[in-house]
Amino acid sequence: MSPLVIVGIISLIVLVLLKIYYIRDIIRTFRTLFRRSVTGSEGLVGKTAVVKTILSPRGTVFVEGENWTAVSEEGRVEPGEEVVVTKVGNLVLSVVKK
Repeated sequence: MSPLVIVGIISLIVLVLLKIYYIRDIIRTFRTLFRRSVTGSEGLVGKTAVVKTILSPRGTVFVEGENWTAVSEEGRVEPGEEVVVTKVGNLVLSVVKK
C-alpha cells in the first residue's frame, strides 16, 4: 500500500471517531435541555440528612447546607444519626432512618 492510502485510512478512522464523539455530545446536550430540573424543597426527596435535635417524632435535621424541621416516620431518632428524606410538605421533611 502506498503512504497516501495509509494516510487516507487513518484520516477516515479519525473522522469517524470524532463524529461518534460529537454525536454522543449532542445527545447528552439534548437530554439536559429536556430534563425537568428539580430545585427547592422537591429536590430534597431522597437526600441524606443528619439529625441535629432528637426526632421524637419532630425535630431538626441538616440537609444540603440548611437546617430543616423534620418528622420521623419510624419513631425516635438520636442526634448525629443519618436519615433519608421521603417527602416534603409545608416546609416540613418526613424522614426515615438510613
